[in-house]
Amino acid sequence: MIKIGILSDSHLKSDYTKEVIDFLKAQKCEYLIHAGDLCIEKNLQLLEESELKYIAVFGNNDRALLSLSSKYNIKAEPYYFKIQDLKFKLMHLPYHLTPDSDIVIFGHTHEFECDYKNKTLFLNPGEVCAREKPLIECAKLEINENEYIITRYYKNKNEENFKKEEIIYEK
Repeated sequence: MIKIGILSDSHLKSDYTKEVIDFLKAQKCEYLIHAGDLCIEKNLQLLEESELKYIAVFGNNDRALLSLSSKYNIKAEPYYFKIQDLKFKLMHLPYHLTPDSDIVIFGHTHEFECDYKNKTLFLNPGEVCAREKPLIECAKLEINENEYIITRYYKNKNEENFKKEEIIYEK
């Protein structure tokens, strides 16, 4: 089983980003995937300091970070990579939502979204920054031999603990 922490749209909220990364580590995630709009170097530093394998893509608000691509593991979208034998496509803007990978991860809309169609999992973890609504959001993707388990985590920015919803798709 693989456990992957997924986050997006941190914007200027490095305190929320740190909280989400620490929470995903506590959920035993082995990887972190950030779907863009990190906006400040501090958010990249937090990914680096997590000591987990991570990948991020540039979002539409990340122009100031372009010069840091050799210092951190941040790529232009859409970015394709593999974890074990699964092909991922990572992007910020939901413009390449084609089923050309096993798992397609995107951000930008600030809304949690999860769908499994034609053997492709589409996943948007929502927003870390709590800008569009008062929720700090992230997701965990567990991959087993025959299923995907997606756990959406969310909490009001004034609350202590994350709530969760689980979605399971058979592969």
